Parts: sequence; structure tokens; C-alpha cells
Amino acid sequence: MPEFSRRDPNTPQFWDERFEQDFTPWDLGGVPQALRDFVARDSAPRTVLIPGCGNGYELQFLSDAGWDATAIDFSTAAVSRARALVGPWAARVVEADFFSWQPDQALGLIYERAFLCALPPAMRPQVAARYAALLPPGALLAGFFFFGSTPKGPPFGIARAELEALLTPHFALVEEGDVVDSLPVFAGQERWMVWERLGDAN
Repeated sequence: MPEFSRRDPNTPQFWDERFEQDFTPWDLGGVPQALRDFVARDSAPRTVLIPGCGNGYELQFLSDAGWDATAIDFSTAAVSRARALVGPWAARVVEADFFSWQPDQALGLIYERAFLCALPPAMRPQVAARYAALLPPGALLAGFFFFGSTPKGPPFGIARAELEALLTPHFALVEEGDVVDSLPVFAGQERWMVWERLGDAN
């Protein structure tokens, strides 16, 4: 196990250390099957945000498929790694904070992959509120949600009831499925989910 001096996952330096020392047990090393299946059956390319993009595999996959994807991470080391891996799409990897980044055009999708569970539980209401603020009605929040009790994360598991309480004021669950290629750190505790942004009540 590498030695780390940073203990607060709210800081970019925490993640810099882990990428610099190649300690990324949350990294699949490729594109999850559920995302591949989702893209194959979706009716048209979408404008996508990938927060906490890590190594950026999904950015390359979505961009190659004709989707307008932007990947952001506040870790300088993660951004450098992703830019080196995604070939012609390197300019679509942006060093930015999810809570202040603004899209150039309306988003059709936020892709969730080990982002919510990377942050301390106290941050969850802010994450959910930011999802809702960035997505217009009809847009989707799609990806992988890690259920369980892991107080010493990251990853920090969430109870399903808590996730539903966070999202249902602004989202409706429209799709759910098993994950066939989970990493050991997530095995048996994650679900593929697609949430549709609802219109806010007047």
C-alpha cells in the first residue's frame, strides 16, 4: 500500500497523490458494458459532462461515438493522465471544479462514475443540487451508483433510500440494471441507473 500524506478527498491534492502513485482501485481500465449498451440503444448523440473523469476512457468512447463530451476533474494529475490517454480528444479534458464549472451549451447527460461516492457523505446534497442545476428538464443523469456502508472511504457507499431522497425532488428513475463488470471495490454493491430531470414546479 502506498503512503499518502493527504486525507481529505475534498481537495485536489488528495487525488493528485493517488494518481501520481498509480493507486486507483476504482479504475476499470476501460469502458463499462452498461455504458456501451446505453449508447448503442440511445436515439441520438447527447451533450455530456463527465465529472471526476479520472483517466478519461469514457470521454474517448463517447467522443468516438459522435457524442459531444466534456470531461472535468479538479486533480491536475488526473487531467494530465487523461489528456495523455484520450488521443485526439485531449482538449475536451478540462481542469475544473464540478461546483463552479459552466457548460457552453445545454447538457443532455451527466455521466456518473465513482464521482458521488468519491466525496464525503456531507457533500451529497451539494452534488445532487448541482446535478439538478446543470441539467434541463428531460436531460439524464446516468451511470453507476455504489450502495453500501463504507464510512472510511472513498469510495463512500450510500443507502438506496438516501439516494432516492436526494434525487427524487428533481429526477425520476427511468432505467435500472445489474452491473456485469464491477471492480472488486464495488462488487455486488453497484447498480446502473438512469434518472430523468423533471421540470421544476412553479
